[in-house]
Amino acid sequence: MKPSVVLVGRPNVGKSTLFNRLTRTRDALVADLPGLTRDRHYGHGRLGNKPYLVIDTGGFEPLAKDGIMYQMARQTEQAIFEADVVVFVVDGRSGITLLDREIANRLRKSGRSVLVAVNKAEGMSHGLVVADFHELGLGEPFAISAAHGEGVRTLIEEALAPYEEPPEGYIDSDVVKVAIVGRPNVGKSTMINALLGEERVIAFDQPGTTRDAIEVDFERGGRRYTLIDTAGLRRRGKVFEAIEKFSVIKTLQAIEDAQVVILVVDARQDISDQDAHIGGFIRESGRALVVAVNKWDGLDAYVREQIKSALESQLSFIDFARFHYVSALKAQGLEALFRSVDAAYQAATADLPTPKLTRALIDAVARQAPPRSGLFRPKLRYAHQGGRNPPLIVIHGNALDKIPDSYRRYLEHTFREVFQLQGTPLQIQFNVSTNPYADKPAPEQNRRKPKPTEMPAPRSTAARKETRPVPGRKAGSKPPSRPH
Repeated sequence: MKPSVVLVGRPNVGKSTLFNRLTRTRDALVADLPGLTRDRHYGHGRLGNKPYLVIDTGGFEPLAKDGIMYQMARQTEQAIFEADVVVFVVDGRSGITLLDREIANRLRKSGRSVLVAVNKAEGMSHGLVVADFHELGLGEPFAISAAHGEGVRTLIEEALAPYEEPPEGYIDSDVVKVAIVGRPNVGKSTMINALLGEERVIAFDQPGTTRDAIEVDFERGGRRYTLIDTAGLRRRGKVFEAIEKFSVIKTLQAIEDAQVVILVVDARQDISDQDAHIGGFIRESGRALVVAVNKWDGLDAYVREQIKSALESQLSFIDFARFHYVSALKAQGLEALFRSVDAAYQAATADLPTPKLTRALIDAVARQAPPRSGLFRPKLRYAHQGGRNPPLIVIHGNALDKIPDSYRRYLEHTFREVFQLQGTPLQIQFNVSTNPYADKPAPEQNRRKPKPTEMPAPRSTAARKETRPVPGRKAGSKPPSRPH
């Protein structure tokens, strides 16, 4: 097991900046705004050959009694309970505060190993900047600068000193990344909590509760997964705050980084154009897709038929995805939903042997040949796999640039049925064979010269005699005159 390092502190002390430094990523949103991080955010770091888990938390206000700050405090306390080492981040420029003292009291009662990291110490005397923080009674403070990397290595070396390196040849198994996306307040965080069986992320009856893309690792059926809870995607015209714009970017990045995406729609709201836009982006990204129609419980038969009809008409372009009607709040239908996630991942990463692909192509052409283009009909010769996630099928032949989109869709449906590629988009690429002699000049051939069309007029007898050579006379000399 990797040791877990949890970053704790009051709002706006630089925990997310330190998280990005330790994980060598930009996964955590960073801005000069208190309370930006709300959920626990997991990442992976490495010190030499020693891997570890980093957990970023929201601003810790242990005295909060209700509202979003109370939910954030509960998430932080849960992270402290799971931690191997707690790094208490404080602000060296503002000095010690009453909230820092309250957090220190909570950490002392937790029984966890705690290191105090005095952040924002760049350009300052380290001895002076850490002097006030000795009174917290948590050991020798470490002066660091998360933004510039000063003192961070010394801090993490001290945190991981009690833990040994993993044995040689240790390989971390593959993890399937599953992003859960949708409009605000459709139940994405509630679904993650239901899948995990615990309140892992904040599920609050307020749109926009989740701001960052939160990764959660868990294991199911012997396979490891990473669930990615994302911020709700609204129409571009309704995104005003800078933080919300960053949240949209993080959500789009989470879609591109995932192997499978679960699109959550709200059965109690109309299927909107925004749902279709999100589905279109997922398809263009080539990600495997499963659609979860949430809040299905309590609806009568007529309303359910109306919803299914709307889904069929507005989301027909993602007909390759399986649709599941679930209730995240009551954990209904989630088992079948995750079976479809596994099937979609298998389809997206499937091996498609060249002989079987070519045989399926030949059978498809035999059933329905491509339409003629002018005097010629495109000829499809053979096919092979060109990539995975999504599967790419490359077809070779002649005049394939003349094949219409309707025939491309026919081939796509054929391959999907033959290889059972349900849940993933499928890409088909046509490679047109070229004539290697098309651009070369024709070779010169030895041919007999054609006979002239008009023969020269025959010369007279006198002319022939005149040109006949005479013995003893030089060429070109005049004949001797005869005597009279």
